[in-house]
Amino acid sequence: MGGDEGPAVVVPGAAIALDRHPDVNFLLFGDQTRISPHLEQHPLLAERSRIVHTDSVVEMQDKPSQAVRRGRSSSMWLALDAVHKHEADFVVSAGNTGALMAMAKLILTTMPGIERPAIAGQWPTVLGTCIVLDLGANVGATARQLADFALMGAAMARAVLHIERPRVGLLNIGVEEIKGVEEVRQAHAWLKEDDLPIDYRGFIEGDQVGQGVVDVVVVEGFAGNIALKTAEGTAKQMAAWVREALTSSATARLGALLAQSGLRGLKERMDTRRFNGGPFLGLNGVAIKSHGGIDAFGFASAIEVGYDMAKSNVLERLAADLEALHGKLSEPEQAPGSS
Repeated sequence: MGGDEGPAVVVPGAAIALDRHPDVNFLLFGDQTRISPHLEQHPLLAERSRIVHTDSVVEMQDKPSQAVRRGRSSSMWLALDAVHKHEADFVVSAGNTGALMAMAKLILTTMPGIERPAIAGQWPTVLGTCIVLDLGANVGATARQLADFALMGAAMARAVLHIERPRVGLLNIGVEEIKGVEEVRQAHAWLKEDDLPIDYRGFIEGDQVGQGVVDVVVVEGFAGNIALKTAEGTAKQMAAWVREALTSSATARLGALLAQSGLRGLKERMDTRRFNGGPFLGLNGVAIKSHGGIDAFGFASAIEVGYDMAKSNVLERLAADLEALHGKLSEPEQAPGSS
């Protein structure tokens, strides 16, 4: 029921996802009278779906605390509870982000040793795609949280990008060892350990994210969200400039006509709908946040992220990696010369 259009986007998005992955079944939580007319337009989806009716819905303007207090019969709560009860393998919502995070932490709970979950996302690069986190779940992060984010992002890269040993970088204001705040430099020192299941590449700067120098970019949520919104705005700005340039004269329009196939490829690569779907990492369950203003194609992309993560058993591998890291961080340091 979340997002700008609710069932009008979610249901056809599920139909697209079913076409891509015919083995999926759907539980659709919300107002049956609003869901059913859209479901009737997709007979194959209707056969693979069950509506769980509820009149209660978390509104986009609700504060997280309000949503938790009075939302226990809401579509959002019930969908998350289905994951908790193992009735569903993952949940996808385009609803209120703060409410979804608050409910997910309460219902699914965080993994042992995890202080705060992070929102991860896929970021297009000149070489393909990378994972960036945190994209706004937290303002600020300790060194330990940044180290946790590195392992969380690597787990997602294995599941979604199918890279067994992902290259990981810490976003910083420079690549030199002395650059950055203390928390970032401490996380850097920990991540340099050789026995972690990642290929740690050290500090990277903002202009290197799009170059694809790493598969996972780790950053605290305040800077991560600003970087994301800046990149999205820049992409829209560039698209507007290209349209303007290609329609500025008869010669330009002729050139655009001759370059149609190349321009279609460029449009596809810049299509943000392909990268929709940010998982909340660090929870005992897979919860995916979709953009609220996305269309059906984009919502299907968010479902695909959940599908890949569920199929790869990402939680089990991540739990083991985090346990190993936390064990290392809790080991007492030996005095110089001791054995």
